[in-house]
Amino acid sequence: MEGLTSTTIRCVGGIAFDDHGRLLLIRRVNDPGSGQWSLPGGRVEPGESDETAVVRELREETGLKVIPGTLIGTVTRGPYEIHDYACEVAGGVLTAGDDASEARWSDAADLATLEAAGELVDRLFVTLREWDALPRA
Repeated sequence: MEGLTSTTIRCVGGIAFDDHGRLLLIRRVNDPGSGQWSLPGGRVEPGESDETAVVRELREETGLKVIPGTLIGTVTRGPYEIHDYACEVAGGVLTAGDDASEARWSDAADLATLEAAGELVDRLFVTLREWDALPRA
């Protein structure tokens, strides 16, 4: 792919909604985006598939068991190539962990407020809008 180098770090993210159409978000502990709200996700470990990485990362960061589905889109942020997948929540209890200091469900008004306050990671709102993946509620 154009612009990718051997230093590119492959990552995955999960785009999950609850039964009310609210989007799953985590507040990041570490950089990039420390202290900001983002989709849960992280690095794909060597030998790991994207599907396995999405399941692992969402369980570690949110306590939720998910079933990954379709690739929604890919973004490049610095050295990170992030592949975001639609996910269905299949169980678990929402609890922040690993690289997340907080985890929550965000409706459309809440997400817009976070965007206006500069509390979302760079370009998250715009990207979700372009992908037609904003909260439905």
